[in-house]
Amino acid sequence: MTPIAPSALSGLIGTEVGVSDWITVDQARIDAFADITEDRQFIHVDPERAKATPFGGTIAHGFLTLSLLSRMSFDGVAPLEAW
Repeated sequence: MTPIAPSALSGLIGTEVGVSDWITVDQARIDAFADITEDRQFIHVDPERAKATPFGGTIAHGFLTLSLLSRMSFDGVAPLEAW
């Protein structure tokens, strides 16, 4: 794969450069992440209490979302290696 110079990145705005598969982030995944990280704040794991928040339900942990970037990156970049 040919590296892209940082100065060339602005030229890629609006260009699809890689697409990952969909990843389901359901309550079971959120609960498992909460157990592993010991971050069991109600906004993540208590659907009933979370309904009363501006979000209207539970939300995924920021670090859970961030942890999925490696999977999305692999899905989006691996096909580009054939270039």
